[in-house]
Amino acid sequence: MTPQDFERRIVRYGELVPCRTAFIDAHTPGSDTKENFTIIGGGVSESPDQHVHIKDTPGFNIGAAGQPPGCRNSLHTHHTAEVFFVLKGRWRFFWGRHGDAGETVLEEGDLFDIPTHMFRGFENVGNDYGMIMAVLGGDDAGGGVLWAPEVIAEAAAHGLVLAESGLLYDTKRGERLPEGIAPMQPMDASALAQLGNPSVESVVPHYVARYQELLKRSADAPVRVLGEDAVIEDRPGFEIDFISRNSLKADAYVVDGHEILMPFRGHWRIEWDGGSAVLNPGDTCAVPPGLSRKLYPSMSGESALYRVRGTDDPAGPTYTRAA
Repeated sequence: MTPQDFERRIVRYGELVPCRTAFIDAHTPGSDTKENFTIIGGGVSESPDQHVHIKDTPGFNIGAAGQPPGCRNSLHTHHTAEVFFVLKGRWRFFWGRHGDAGETVLEEGDLFDIPTHMFRGFENVGNDYGMIMAVLGGDDAGGGVLWAPEVIAEAAAHGLVLAESGLLYDTKRGERLPEGIAPMQPMDASALAQLGNPSVESVVPHYVARYQELLKRSADAPVRVLGEDAVIEDRPGFEIDFISRNSLKADAYVVDGHEILMPFRGHWRIEWDGGSAVLNPGDTCAVPPGLSRKLYPSMSGESALYRVRGTDDPAGPTYTRAA
């Protein structure tokens, strides 16, 4: 593989293309300044304006959300996994039918595997623009987003209507739903009753991994953060490893499936027969199956990255302890 071909498999942080109209709450005060990024796969955007950097999926999707201080993402849920790690800033995650069943604050490098079958939202509680990276289960990211009924109602009051097709229409711009296409119906009382309202104690100890703890545990080998026999024992169709400076040996290795590298701290060099590249914090690199590669930090100092690989597990509901 030539360096030019490999570079096309790297989405550079500085070249990410945001979409500011990705979701139904794009006009809702308090949520109207967020940016959505679809990095690998189609993602879950409801807007035809969403830019997709790499369309082919490895069995899961990679995306990101960027928000200024105080900006909130409204209550929603997914059918499949939604896993975040904080790249920049400080973020509060909250959950439950009305967003008040529990909450936790994540610092840079922390990871949260949010259980399915419960409403969740998040906001930037830091002082600067923040960015969280996301891994979404399935090739089609679970078929989209299910919003809390009040989110749909408030969005309509600000001109945005979500069609049953999953696309947004802005009535303030004169857009109307096509003939034969009905608006998305809010979840009824029966469906809402099936969603969980778990406590902090049943979520945080089992679904949150803290960066400082992972850094300590990865001194000699990669740490399996998500997957079978992992820090977070969940099997949503992919697994996630945490790698720091001394985690990997210098030997080359080959993986039969896709491998996604997401640097968090430091600069990482990847070498293969034909070239090399340096990955920077916030970059996303899709390494193809069967390519022999070496991976190591290219500079001194703190170095850490998350590695995502697909598994044979179904990309379905992962709601277990959070009842």
